[in-house]
Amino acid sequence: MSNFIRKMSRRAIVQALIALPALSLFRSQPAVADPDEVVEINGWILRRSDLA
Repeated sequence: MSNFIRKMSRRAIVQALIALPALSLFRSQPAVADPDEVVEINGWILRRSDLA
């Protein structure tokens, strides 16, 4: 493993680290929840339909 890292350039390592957070944008997002679901926002208990 260390031999593999030695062969990689610093630039390639930095680019790989920067790309990791970007990959999370492409993950499938869960479907929109039930409009009657109860949520808490800044200490307020609201129905999701009240937010729209």
